[in-house]
Amino acid sequence: MLLAIDVGNTNTVFGLCADGKAPLPRDGRDVWDPMAAVGGELVASWRASTRRDRMPDEWFSFLSPLVVAAGYRLEDISAVVLASVVPSVTTWMTEMARRRLGVEPTVVGVGLGPALGLCVRTDRPEEVGADRLANAVAAFARYGGPSIVVDFGTATTFDVIAPNGDYLGGAIAPGMTISLDALAGRAARLFTVELALPERAIGTSTAASMQSGVVLGYLAMVEGMVTRIRAELGADAPVVATGGYADVFAAASPLIAHHDPDLTIDGLRLIHARVAAGDRAAITSAAS
Repeated sequence: MLLAIDVGNTNTVFGLCADGKAPLPRDGRDVWDPMAAVGGELVASWRASTRRDRMPDEWFSFLSPLVVAAGYRLEDISAVVLASVVPSVTTWMTEMARRRLGVEPTVVGVGLGPALGLCVRTDRPEEVGADRLANAVAAFARYGGPSIVVDFGTATTFDVIAPNGDYLGGAIAPGMTISLDALAGRAARLFTVELALPERAIGTSTAASMQSGVVLGYLAMVEGMVTRIRAELGADAPVVATGGYADVFAAASPLIAHHDPDLTIDGLRLIHARVAAGDRAAITSAAS
């Protein structure tokens, strides 16, 4: 089994992938993924807060009972793939995988080269976050190209995938919670409100007005960015929403074609499968 780990600034997601048939593409067919032996269908996932001072043994003590409660054994985890935007947690997760699970993790980044399955066509490829690479890989595999991924997390990121699957770049905006915290923290008479989609743009109370400005205003920003990106692409690329707040917006905008909460985890699965396939090919070539 494959353990995929997506470490974000706010939350960390663990995904456990069983051997077997992979769920790609999403067109109603039952498709066999030839690389499913190193992690196929997602069978369980868990979310935790990302604590930068949480040590390897603490991460293991969090993960262990969840795996067992889901009906699986830790000994069945034969591979780990990791995407992290928090360097200290990258270190602790890597150590946990080595010491506690006995496996060398695949750490996602542009350094994986062709195993990523895409070319990063940005000015500084090394600056592109591992989660954004995973999103691009999964989006192209599931929905083709060109396509646009909007990941609603601590930051809201826009990732643009070319018709051939290459990563073209994108945009980074403050996340919705950051916007609300900044507003409530800097205005003496304002406060934190629930981040829910209001029915009306015209608020009739302070709370309703803040919801309108923060949530509907944020949706307008997203739609505006999508419109601009599509204009630059010269194509009505489908938009894939993922991340912790994607469910707030997915059904609220006609521009969002797909809500895919497991997009990043599946991208990690695909990347690890390609790395493993390359390793197997290299071993076979050396043996011959």
